[in-house]
Amino acid sequence: MTETTTGTGLPKGFRGAEQGWPELSRIPHPPYRVPLLGDVVGAGRHTPLQDSLRLARRLGPIFRRRVLTKEFVFVAGAALAADMADESRFAKHVGLGIANLRPVAGDGLFTAYNHEPNWQLAHDVLAPGFSREAMAGYHPMMLDVAGRLMDHWDRAQEAGRTVDVPGDMTRLTLETIARTGFGHDFGSFERSRPHPFVTAMVGTLTHAQRLNAVPVPWLLRRAARRNDADIAFLNHTVDELVRARRENGPGDGDLLDRMLATAHPETGERLSALNVRRQVITFLVAGHETTSGALSFALHYLARHPDVAARARAEVDRVWGAARTPGYEQVARLRQVRRVLDEALRLWPTAPAFAREAREDTVLGGTHPMRRGAWALVLTPTVHRDPEVWGADAERFDPDRFAPQAVRTRAPHTFKPFGTGARACIGRQFALHEATLVLGLLLRRYDFHGDPGYRLRVTERLTLMPEGLRLRLERRTPAPAAVQDSAAVEDEGSAPRCPVGRTGD
Repeated sequence: MTETTTGTGLPKGFRGAEQGWPELSRIPHPPYRVPLLGDVVGAGRHTPLQDSLRLARRLGPIFRRRVLTKEFVFVAGAALAADMADESRFAKHVGLGIANLRPVAGDGLFTAYNHEPNWQLAHDVLAPGFSREAMAGYHPMMLDVAGRLMDHWDRAQEAGRTVDVPGDMTRLTLETIARTGFGHDFGSFERSRPHPFVTAMVGTLTHAQRLNAVPVPWLLRRAARRNDADIAFLNHTVDELVRARRENGPGDGDLLDRMLATAHPETGERLSALNVRRQVITFLVAGHETTSGALSFALHYLARHPDVAARARAEVDRVWGAARTPGYEQVARLRQVRRVLDEALRLWPTAPAFAREAREDTVLGGTHPMRRGAWALVLTPTVHRDPEVWGADAERFDPDRFAPQAVRTRAPHTFKPFGTGARACIGRQFALHEATLVLGLLLRRYDFHGDPGYRLRVTERLTLMPEGLRLRLERRTPAPAAVQDSAAVEDEGSAPRCPVGRTGD
């Protein structure tokens, strides 16, 4: 059969083929398309990710959505996502909401294009800042900030007030990355409202999300002016932080010291002043936004599952014993607590998607041809819920999915809360240590009680966060001193591991 071609030489009817998917028509799409506008029926402006999750349940492991004239391909199945994790054939794609953040983050680690040299330069300069030795140095500051959170929660508990979990986790993680990375204190726990940096940061993330749903920029002219003001405030805040460091001299070898003073070990090149600003903003935003969401979801599930909380709490009492402040090495021994965190990240990975593009012409999953540069968005929550990997009860919260035997027998590349490959989150071990430490401290100190009428609602601003989550706290009576249990902790034969590392990255 003869096909008529377009001016580009591509077959007519293959909409989106210009984007590198020559057989796009074979990929299913929502049934009700509106002329010119595309797949807008049933789409919500504020919940595009959750809309896509619902579509994935109907359309299968790969599907497409059209917005105006553009087709977007989504990968929702674990097998296809694992294929896209092949670094020899696929690389990170900077698109959709990530590209929308480039006005503020530029060629920072998270938003840099693959061809931009500053990504490799910054990665090589900063990677030692997340070594085991560096992490041990951050641990006392993490403990200090966690102590400020617990003082704040003690006052709320004594006054009979519930606590704003997402708000307080945001305060905690902002102060932690600011203190450990840049020697700065935002004073978040002394404020009745979020720090203006947080307000500006949320504004930029929300605007980037809205640009995905409203792809005609002039429709958001007023919002764009607000976004410009938010970016200006973020830039000013960071410039003042850097100026103070230059004037006052080096800190204690933190990330900012590395940015300002460390040369590339091979080339001798240093980060430019503009790139330093972009990297600081990247770490302040990404270094606290995702971790605060992970802690918030974990606390929601602990409040909903008192049996799970009791097991994790018993482990904390047993492993940490009467130690007032746990040491760095003791955090990695909290296997049950870590499983709670991993399971919360499975169900609601706070960075809920990542895009991958073909390095050369290839065939995805042996079925879908892709030309060089073609890309798709991997929906991490659907990969983490694929019944072929996680079972028929994949929607159920069950931390035992991360028991050592279960992890060992699971296929590679099925758990991806930190992205994949060379461009996976550089700070994932920092985030995991911080979150495990904080959950352990909170479990040891409080019983959590949620509102029985609360139903989990998820706010989307590129990252995910539970909306309106408040808990009532009950102070625990001090646990009796416990014997350290290196031999007694059940099923802890495997060494501490990064979940993405255990699944093939």
